[in-house]
Amino acid sequence: MNYRENIMAILNYKPYENMPVVSFGYWVETLDKWAAEGHITREEAEGYRKFGDNSEADKSVMKKLGFDFNWNSCVGCQVDIYPRFEVEVMEERPDGSRIIRDELGLIVLEKPGTVSIPAEIGTSMTDRQAWEEHYLPRLQWSKERMDESLLKSLQDTSGREVPVAIHCGSLLGRMRDLLGVEQLSYLYMDDEELYAEIIDTMAGLSYNWVKTALESGAKFDYAHYWEDICFKNGPLVIPGVFDEYVGPHYKKTTELLKQYGVTIVSVDCDGLIDSLIPTWLENGVNTMFPIEVGTWNASIEPWRAKYGKQIRGVGGMNKTIFARDYKAIDAEIERLKPLIELGGYIPCPDHRIAPDAIFENVQYYCEQIRRII
Repeated sequence: MNYRENIMAILNYKPYENMPVVSFGYWVETLDKWAAEGHITREEAEGYRKFGDNSEADKSVMKKLGFDFNWNSCVGCQVDIYPRFEVEVMEERPDGSRIIRDELGLIVLEKPGTVSIPAEIGTSMTDRQAWEEHYLPRLQWSKERMDESLLKSLQDTSGREVPVAIHCGSLLGRMRDLLGVEQLSYLYMDDEELYAEIIDTMAGLSYNWVKTALESGAKFDYAHYWEDICFKNGPLVIPGVFDEYVGPHYKKTTELLKQYGVTIVSVDCDGLIDSLIPTWLENGVNTMFPIEVGTWNASIEPWRAKYGKQIRGVGGMNKTIFARDYKAIDAEIERLKPLIELGGYIPCPDHRIAPDAIFENVQYYCEQIRRII
């Protein structure tokens, strides 16, 4: 069995031969550090910076570390603002920081030397007029959004070594990117009709992409959503609202996916996601990625106890141990053993490997985890 066959067997609770050792990429600063230390080449670091996950540079780095492949093997298209807004510098401050209107229309504060997400200040979507004039025309489906040649190349799966997902976009997370967290929260109370219309529009765009891609003859092993609508204390949306306004859209798309044999559907949502899991499961999204160990100690184990085998997971490996020592890595692997034995679960470092990671520690993890899986 190759990587793809093993992975799909695991997620479907079927017998498998070996569990691949998977990664989810790195911060570019991590590769810069490893290049400076001589572990990888500068060309590899720059190649990853330019081409990203599953590029030739990424594959070269993974081989040196001991990973089999990068979990991020998604095929998608532009399922949000298209064309993008022109980035506009609205204010330059003496300290070097800038207030800009980004390509999604969000107004943010950028500070020099920081690599985290810029602070939200406001949004260009101030009212219904702004929505209808500047956003709605940019959220209409057209085949210009996708790469038809790429879809054609995915019709034959005979030589496929790793699983390939269709990226279904985002039903609420990207809306948060357009409005900002504060405005998203206010909009539900201020203009519930517009709130629903935006969700319906973005969900319709996602559905049309998925339908077009499936009808093209392209074959996918699983489907994937991106949301990021939770933080360390819970969701950024009232669970009941999420269930009412977003749940049916998941259902419509996952039913379509089933017609084409795609039954594994995952969602990438950071933070404490527990109160949103029922909506996902009830509407066909059955695989959680990542499973953030974080300050709340997320784990597949309590979810499996509550929901049974209908829930799967990828992630849940505490990447902070890469900055520590072999003893910490051994302890983390011991913690993962019973979770792997539950089935339907694939350990993977949650999120990108950070700059504090020691190259030899990542190698050691790959060597040792391979011995138990």
